[in-house]
Amino acid sequence: MNWIEAIILGLVQGLTEFLPISSSAHLRVVGEFLPGAADPGAAFTAITQIGTELAVLLYFWRDITHIISQWFKALVGKVPHSDPAVRMGWLIIVGSIPIGVLGLLFEERIDTTFRSLWLVATMLIVFGVFLAMADTWGKQIKPLTKLSWRDGILYGFAQALALIPGVSRSGGTITMGLALGYTREAAARYAFLLAVPAVFASGFYKLGRSIASPDPAAPYGMGETMVATLVAFLVGYAVIAWLMRFISNNSFKIFVWYRILLGAALYILLGLGVISA
Repeated sequence: MNWIEAIILGLVQGLTEFLPISSSAHLRVVGEFLPGAADPGAAFTAITQIGTELAVLLYFWRDITHIISQWFKALVGKVPHSDPAVRMGWLIIVGSIPIGVLGLLFEERIDTTFRSLWLVATMLIVFGVFLAMADTWGKQIKPLTKLSWRDGILYGFAQALALIPGVSRSGGTITMGLALGYTREAAARYAFLLAVPAVFASGFYKLGRSIASPDPAAPYGMGETMVATLVAFLVGYAVIAWLMRFISNNSFKIFVWYRILLGAALYILLGLGVISA
């Protein structure tokens, strides 16, 4: 049964990682309704996100390889530091610092306290409202080439908020991008690129710790986690392709309503004692 549950959770991870609805919240909630009725855990969540980030690497392969190539060329003086791809490389590095520092400082709380479903429900609703405000009132005129150092750092702090399940990595960064006046496509593209270093660092960090010191209380073993990661990769790639087409002609309001309804449903289920926080 654990293998089936792992496949289901991998499917959930792939479906929700890039949508602004919080994949970690969905893994936390869905785990409560599976036969094992257990929180998959922060380690399982971080490792399966490696799969979805591999999907980002594949989908944005040309962008990412160009940024890396130009960045290294700039280090040896073959390309000017003013080159847009070089600037983007530095912005991604600087924007990744907040989540790295805060992730290490608050690791214990992230693995325990922050996974309370009361907090998850609250974050789903609150940041759903923030997304609605940014999507409605943001100017949505700036392309990604206009990304400044200030905006890149603000994006980084928005991404760091995703350490709390329910906020959503893509939701938080896209909301910040829209609030700063970037187009929906630009906000989403940078959100996905910015996530690459942080997610790989977190995923491989948790993977290394899980291999070195396996948790006997973990509901899923390494084999099941790897299967979930593969499923997340395959589904995640399809979701990225769909989302980038969707937002070119549509707003984020459907995701806003989904977040609010899911948060409200969690409040009700928790209040009635159907699920445990």
